[in-house]
Amino acid sequence: MMTNGPVSVYAGNMETEYLALPAALLRAAGLDNSHLSEDAARLLAVELFREDRISLGFAAELCHTPLAEFMDFVAKRGIPPLRYGFEDLEEERRSTERLGA
Repeated sequence: MMTNGPVSVYAGNMETEYLALPAALLRAAGLDNSHLSEDAARLLAVELFREDRISLGFAAELCHTPLAEFMDFVAKRGIPPLRYGFEDLEEERRSTERLGA
């Protein structure tokens, strides 16, 4: 059952902030009260990671989620958990050439 009161955003042993969210927003996001704080924290962490504001590891740490589980959570939202850019590819190519492989 949804409540109209403030919602605690999960922060484990970190300082906790409280906020009020419209029930319709929670329903649209598919969130329910049983894990609301944890789910909201993960969604916020995913968005911060997607925007390159925090790293994958820090995002997982902030919402107290094991890294592998957070990587799955991110991937299920269509965001590649590992970012492998052109520079990384070039470095791998140079390393492979140096190793004679």
